[in-house]
Amino acid sequence: MSFLTMFFALLFYIAAFVLIVGVGYRIVTYAKTPAPLKIPTTPAPTTVAGVVARMAREVTLFESLFKSNKWIWLFSWMFHFGLLLVLLRHLRYFTEPVWTWVALIQPFGKYASIAMVAGLLGLWARRILVDRVRYISAPSDHLMLALLLGIGITGSLMTFVGSVDIVSLKAFFLGLMYFDWQPFPAHPLLIAHLFLVAVLMLIFPFSKLLHAPGVFFSPTRNQVDNPREKRHIVAWAKRLEQ
Repeated sequence: MSFLTMFFALLFYIAAFVLIVGVGYRIVTYAKTPAPLKIPTTPAPTTVAGVVARMAREVTLFESLFKSNKWIWLFSWMFHFGLLLVLLRHLRYFTEPVWTWVALIQPFGKYASIAMVAGLLGLWARRILVDRVRYISAPSDHLMLALLLGIGITGSLMTFVGSVDIVSLKAFFLGLMYFDWQPFPAHPLLIAHLFLVAVLMLIFPFSKLLHAPGVFFSPTRNQVDNPREKRHIVAWAKRLEQ
């Protein structure tokens, strides 16, 4: 068994553990964090069904971002939608046989990587060229964009330029899932791509990228605007009243 096989096998086991446990811990923490005030961003829905619809529009269409800045919305939507298709396309490496709908989106997922990279370049340019955004940008913001861009570029290069043995790559990941390690297909672009992916998995639970699950716990988005009809009291305050 080669060094690369052992290295990437152990690296992805550790990265998957950190990602799952870390994100799970964060979600539990978000769920337990009290929201003592009724603070939905107005105009806000007055029913639970309205909140669900609002959250759906926010997650899929980035409604509030569209209303505030069309250019940022365009780059952000390009990146997120491209990333979604790319991730769904990668399911072919973890399923055998490949699901029909995964096979059907393969051509779209291939070119979605270009949209993903273009969106990232636009978002990074905003952090550099817009004075007020550059002022509040921390080094970690640039690091996240550079990391995601590196993943997108190396992935695109493997698709359109380099040639990677995807049969061996799939065997490697299926082997990880069933604890039956298979040889890692050594390729410079693949090594760089997977190493960056593993790094992203390791730092995801500790980064600003947690806005992905965090948006569902935002009181400005998930609260019903009914302060007159129903008094808002958090659980710990109810216990104090008893």
